[in-house]
Amino acid sequence: MKESPCFRFKNKHVFITGGGRGIGKEIVKQFAAEGANLSIIDLNKEDLAITLAELKEKTMGSHHIYVADITDRQKIKEVVDVAEKTAPIDILINNAGIAFETPFLEISPEEWENVLKVNLTGFFNVSQIVCSYMVKRSSGVVINMSSKNGLDGEAGYAHYNASKAGIIMLTKTMALEFAHVGIRVNAVCPGYIETPLSKEIDSPEFTRDFINRYVPVNRPGAVEDVAPVFLFLADSSSSFITGQVFVVDGGQLAGQKPGKYFI
Repeated sequence: MKESPCFRFKNKHVFITGGGRGIGKEIVKQFAAEGANLSIIDLNKEDLAITLAELKEKTMGSHHIYVADITDRQKIKEVVDVAEKTAPIDILINNAGIAFETPFLEISPEEWENVLKVNLTGFFNVSQIVCSYMVKRSSGVVINMSSKNGLDGEAGYAHYNASKAGIIMLTKTMALEFAHVGIRVNAVCPGYIETPLSKEIDSPEFTRDFINRYVPVNRPGAVEDVAPVFLFLADSSSSFITGQVFVVDGGQLAGQKPGKYFI
């Protein structure tokens, strides 16, 4: 069993949604490697089981998994109550989310409501329940997964863009309301990140064309590029940072990518 010599999060309890695969799973792995105890929530039982088995093999923390839908407020309350009994939750990471590519005029009311319900109301549910415990202790960290699309929209993703922009304002408002009780709240906005899901959806040709057109660093992001930002924001070294938005996009939002004639 190997763990980071830093042990920054030894005896810290991290509660993370959507931790069974993709960026969420990498966040789980990096926190666990630095000594954290984890409560991992996901809808996919198989992904959770695989993640837990990998953690038990490679780390020494106390980890628990819960199959739950963040839109089911009662279920989330039950899960949080159980998790709190194992140890007070020190760090909340809202990561679970969904996305669909649908032209604006073709988005059905049901699809619109589904995306907003998961990506925004789900974050509200988990945050309100967990923060009710954090407030009593006057301490805690909340990190919300937003997106580059919450700052700079993309055609075909009106509902996703709106939900991710909403997360940013939710983050800022929570930060303002909780700063005086010792709870910090920040958001992370990844750009194009290669995940198991993106590899299933996007062809290599699409990815190559997208990177060539939009991403100055000339490569797609990796889950390993995003997870360290969450660890930084959860650590005491960022104790004076709250209400902020951290973009991890390879320079995409910096502006138009230069042409080939630039060195």
